[in-house]
Amino acid sequence: MNDDFSLRAKELVNRMTLEEKAVLLTGNGWWATHPIDRLGVPSISLTDGPHGVRKGQGAGLSTSVPATCFPTASALSCSWDADLIREVGVALGEESQAIDVQILLGPGINMKRSPLGGRNFEYFSEDPVLAGRLAAAYIEGVQSQGVGTSLKHYAVNNQEFERMATSSNVDERTLHEIYLPAFEIAVREGKPWTVMSSYNLVNGVYASEHEELLRDILRKKWGFAGFVVSDWGGINDRVAGLKAGTNLEMPGSGRYNANKIVEAVQSGALSADQLDESVREVLAVILKAHDGHRAGVSLDVDGHHELARKASGESIVLLKNVDRLLPLNVNELTRIAIIGEFAKLPRYQGSGSSQVNPTQVSNVYDELVKIAGDEQKVVYAVGYNSEGEVTERLLDDARKAAVRAEVAIVFAGLPDSYESEGFDRASLDIPLGHQQLIEAVASVQPNVAVVLMNGSAVTMPWADKVKAIVEAWLGGQAGGGALADVLTGAVNPSGKLAETFPNSIYDTPTFPHFPARNRHANYGEGIFIGYRYYDTKNLRPLFPFGFGLSYTTFSYTGIKAAATSIKDTDDLTVEVSVKNTGAVAGKEVVQLYLREQHPLVLRPEKELRAFQKITLSPGEEKTVTFRLSKRDFAYYDSALRAWTVHSGKFDILAGGSSRDLPLKATVEMQATDLRYPQLTRTSMLKDFQNHPKGGAFYEELLDAIGMKIPSVDEGLSAEAAAERKKTRMAVMAFLDEMIVNKIPAFSEGKFTDDRLDEILREVQ
Repeated sequence: MNDDFSLRAKELVNRMTLEEKAVLLTGNGWWATHPIDRLGVPSISLTDGPHGVRKGQGAGLSTSVPATCFPTASALSCSWDADLIREVGVALGEESQAIDVQILLGPGINMKRSPLGGRNFEYFSEDPVLAGRLAAAYIEGVQSQGVGTSLKHYAVNNQEFERMATSSNVDERTLHEIYLPAFEIAVREGKPWTVMSSYNLVNGVYASEHEELLRDILRKKWGFAGFVVSDWGGINDRVAGLKAGTNLEMPGSGRYNANKIVEAVQSGALSADQLDESVREVLAVILKAHDGHRAGVSLDVDGHHELARKASGESIVLLKNVDRLLPLNVNELTRIAIIGEFAKLPRYQGSGSSQVNPTQVSNVYDELVKIAGDEQKVVYAVGYNSEGEVTERLLDDARKAAVRAEVAIVFAGLPDSYESEGFDRASLDIPLGHQQLIEAVASVQPNVAVVLMNGSAVTMPWADKVKAIVEAWLGGQAGGGALADVLTGAVNPSGKLAETFPNSIYDTPTFPHFPARNRHANYGEGIFIGYRYYDTKNLRPLFPFGFGLSYTTFSYTGIKAAATSIKDTDDLTVEVSVKNTGAVAGKEVVQLYLREQHPLVLRPEKELRAFQKITLSPGEEKTVTFRLSKRDFAYYDSALRAWTVHSGKFDILAGGSSRDLPLKATVEMQATDLRYPQLTRTSMLKDFQNHPKGGAFYEELLDAIGMKIPSVDEGLSAEAAAERKKTRMAVMAFLDEMIVNKIPAFSEGKFTDDRLDEILREVQ
């Protein structure tokens, strides 16, 4: 936080009473902080996001004022376009100013551990690098307008079922490699004014009371300088949370928790210094937000609607396009069948706290009629009811509409009741009625395109029966116009999947343990979520991470690493060249992955490390430059509690998806920062052999065990020598994995515990 605001906050804290300090750390109702009129401290407004400004007009999830509804995070992330998301962030900041909001609650960046997560539509990706960098751009955009953000939900918040009571039990390596990096990137690069703690427990400790997460990692390691706000109703023990690093309780609890803070200070259970520190952190943000407030900002309704249309168009993913069915040439077609209620009543956003009251809503039916210029060119059938149910009459009407046309577009997906904050999805399937509708239309019309409106991955047992599939996501209030643009070729689709689409729920890494129903979500899959799981297991998904088609084609023509050998203290520049080999201009997302050839620890097959979206005219070639650092090559070593690189070869892979990486360069890594776990009585003998100090005692410890190690003598027959060698290997494997505190017993006391303790002191 700006030093000036911190200094002013410190001065104000020195003048505040104990009661005023306590009150400032609890909300003033649902959406504001308390003013301290005596000292001129203003109140600031916090309100839900993240894909629109949802300023409530009362308590809870009441009616909100009109604002632009942008595509949800699951859609925006498929743009893989940080500049676009920064532009959306700027618009959200402007609207926050216009509606008098000082803190926008977003973005949400929790990992998509399972595609059944009920709130997945509100999160960016299954990959922490993609989610973190897009979140940083979002934060930069919003905060450039003098409005703060609240990065959420920190941390390991991956299911909705019993979310306030369930402990996310995750090992240290998985925590640091999968569930924290997106937050780290967003905090370091975006510098959010606030971070929101999550409802759940992490390894048995409430996230709002987790000192390691809130103080040691968030503040000390990452340098976060704002305040931590609880999720709404996320406080368990107010004083314990304050001690751990949760500053602001939301919503307010009247004097209930404020009194607990006062009592804790008076009794000595909470130090006055710790209270003052927490109040200073909140005050500094309040002062900054007040200073950034701009009066008289008006809502750019039309301009932001057009931006929402652009963002939606950039996020749409073309999954299949046989015989180039798309784009539609409306001038040559005599009749198009539009089938499915979503065409007129689109599902364009998720349900729950992020639900926005849009300024307007476009639908694809009206937009296509507008482009066709003749309503007679378009024949419509409703297809299903609001819950996705069909009748034989509805199916018959759909077949009749399809037969009358040259091409049929079926609009399907997930109704509101299928995914929302507050519950997890029961299935990966779209409603049975939607599936029956698609199959009914495909049975009478060979040229079928399916457009999906949903917040997260779905299965598609009907995929081989249709020629084209378009993933439109929850495209926001202008999604209808954006879809019309893509379907007719006014916009060339360039979206890429930010999450894997599995063939079946049985293929997912968390099946059958998601969601956990016994208050303990055990993350047994470890680091293997999303494409890390499918690629390492060599399990082909329905559509892989990073996948998306275009109306043009691209060729990856070359990759060049600046060096073939580097030290872990060096950065490495990598250049990737791509050419548009098609007939129309298009955009490609260049993706860079790393793979360690012979890892000493279990690692994923490959991991995304960089990406960039570029625009190419027909025949144009561009070179994209990436820079890799030690962290990109590293894994998290739980024993050392640090990011570690081993010497060895790494493959640098580049291409258009996690399963389409035609370019490869190899670099030799030389590890210089060699650190070793501390040797203890529970270390194995082989740990001494490989340790710079412990190696001097390896032979002594080996001899102390007293077991005879078979030698491979010359003069033995080949068969006898092979058998002796096999026996020797088995004995050495047993000895090397011997825990050293067992050696005194194996030596029958000849090697003493005192001698072992003496050795351990010398190797420290």
